[in-house]
Amino acid sequence: MAKYFITGIGTGIGKTLISAILTEKLKADYWKPIQSGDLETSDSKTVANLISNQNTIIHPESYCLTQPLSPHLSAKLDGIQIELKNIIIPETANNLIIEGAGGLMVPLNETQLIIDLIKKLEVEVILVSQNYLGSINHTLLSINLLKQYEIPIKGIIFNGDENKESERYIQQYTAIKKLGYVPSLIEIDREKIIAAGANILI
Repeated sequence: MAKYFITGIGTGIGKTLISAILTEKLKADYWKPIQSGDLETSDSKTVANLISNQNTIIHPESYCLTQPLSPHLSAKLDGIQIELKNIIIPETANNLIIEGAGGLMVPLNETQLIIDLIKKLEVEVILVSQNYLGSINHTLLSINLLKQYEIPIKGIIFNGDENKESERYIQQYTAIKKLGYVPSLIEIDREKIIAAGANILI
């Protein structure tokens, strides 16, 4: 079964929305290894509320940190240290969607970043991009870094306002496949999650 790590070109880019869409579309399990802050309304709870299939298992986080900060700092304030050896991919017979925290260079501890976690888990990446001034640069930097680490990239999903020229340039420059586009969703519910999944080819 497929295992995909959902990362973004930055923070607040729509990873949780895309994770919910893919979890529903693939009838996959969902796992967020590290949750920083918002424990009462965590990303795991958000995804659970947005999916309607009966196959999905929401796997528990490896680390639940109390402060909505960079994981390394939130962990430090909680008196712990994030260690990659403690983050073990769940066993499942289903497809698995893994949601990261922030972008690739988000620190987990003094020496390791989100991209080091992806490398350890040995899974394909789906990169979430968003169209804004500077997003081409951020997307190309993210793809270049993944290639440097020799991490396989399944494709890109564009989220938010559409900019076909930006999407075209990113695809032709990187030769990375566009999996789909998800427009800005003001009110998100299960029906819209299902509808959005129809626009993603995976």
